[in-house]
Amino acid sequence: MNHHRSSTDQPVDIDEIDRKIITILNKNGRISYTDLAKDIGLSRVAVQARINALIENEVIERFTAVINPAKIGITVSAFFNVEVEPKHLQETADQLAEEPFVTSLYHMTGPSKLHMHGLFIDNQEMESFLKDKLYNMPGIMSVDCQVLITRYKSRMGMRL
Repeated sequence: MNHHRSSTDQPVDIDEIDRKIITILNKNGRISYTDLAKDIGLSRVAVQARINALIENEVIERFTAVINPAKIGITVSAFFNVEVEPKHLQETADQLAEEPFVTSLYHMTGPSKLHMHGLFIDNQEMESFLKDKLYNMPGIMSVDCQVLITRYKSRMGMRL
């Protein structure tokens, strides 16, 4: 999913009720409209209309399942700072965004820095991703890799 910020990324006015809906959906994306309506004190139809509007206005980007990596045999979570020659930055970002190992990718301030997170079954899988893929991409100047030890908090919901 390529997320190039567009000029149409204008903030959308959301009110307290929208905030409540989003907070509840962050905790349980599978809650029924009926239960949500009960929690908030609106009709099911009103809640449904609000959620549709939040989706329409791209406040809610998508609904997703949160996977526990360890339960599916993914043991290595790593963060990478990738320094790229400026002329290769966009091409590199587009290519990395398509990589199944890459879970998030950001362009950071600093000298053409991409900040990337990846999940791997083991160190071997990470090593072959680095050797076979990343290091061979044009314009890569340096790669700094840090492997996660303990996850205390991942952003699921966010402060509204």
